[in-house]
Amino acid sequence: MTGNPDAATPAALWERLASGGLIHRLIDLAHDEDLGAGGDVTSAACLSPATPGRARIIARAPGVISGLAALPIIMPRFAPGSTFTVHCQDGTNVRARTDLATLTGPLTELLAAERTILNLLGRLSGVATLTATHVAALPPGCRARVYDTRKTTPGLRVLEKYAVRCGGGLSHRLGLHDAVLIKDNHIASVPCAQLARFVADAAARARANSRIDFVQVEADTLDQFESLLSLPRGTIDIVLLDNMTTHQLRHACTRRDQVNPGLELEASGGVTLSTLPAIASTGVDRISIGALTHHAVSLDVAMDVDAA
Repeated sequence: MTGNPDAATPAALWERLASGGLIHRLIDLAHDEDLGAGGDVTSAACLSPATPGRARIIARAPGVISGLAALPIIMPRFAPGSTFTVHCQDGTNVRARTDLATLTGPLTELLAAERTILNLLGRLSGVATLTATHVAALPPGCRARVYDTRKTTPGLRVLEKYAVRCGGGLSHRLGLHDAVLIKDNHIASVPCAQLARFVADAAARARANSRIDFVQVEADTLDQFESLLSLPRGTIDIVLLDNMTTHQLRHACTRRDQVNPGLELEASGGVTLSTLPAIASTGVDRISIGALTHHAVSLDVAMDVDAA
């Protein structure tokens, strides 16, 4: 699955991610884990299948919404006899008590779909909201952009990366399959003097054998970075500057501008909301932040149901 995910709009990224089938498989799993083989035994005991219902999906807290795009997949699986209307788009910054969608159909179906809808909307909107907070912290006029990582919830990666995009962040590689990232563990036994040759050979093999979005290499030291700067232009696309100080980042950006202006530089490692502005001011192009996904708190989203 290649094709520059960082350049996609939220809607375009959703189409790309949904086409791979992972989201449908996730919804199938959510259906099976909640309803099992016996269905909703509580609703079966309390309600007639013919009882009509209407439900409103509401954001109880302010935040950036993400996950409404999944309703066309969730509803046919959980509530095939129901319809829905979406009242805002993913990526919208809403106030508390905003109506997000209306569902109409058999009440038993709406209740069967309730928890999966709220779990996904709450989780993804939490990621989008936290991402938007980080994006807003970037200093005006800086070249840096906020990127996600692979530090995602197993099974939810494509949805969480979509949520980052809804919050104004950008998507790094989707997985191990679509881009090359040569990290410290790949080059642990490679001396600095041999690093450039090793990377050049690896990049050539990768580009010859796979459809990839980019080739990126991690540098833990400025000596490693200088070795990578010696590579011919176009050999690699991005250098990840891992856990470097703002002084080191600024030095690396100056050297990049002198030697290879087209090379993108990414800062990563321990980035927080408070350190983000200083890092962005060094001249790096990208700042990857694992906390966007693994520190996000779900937005409070509810479903209010009334019998029709």
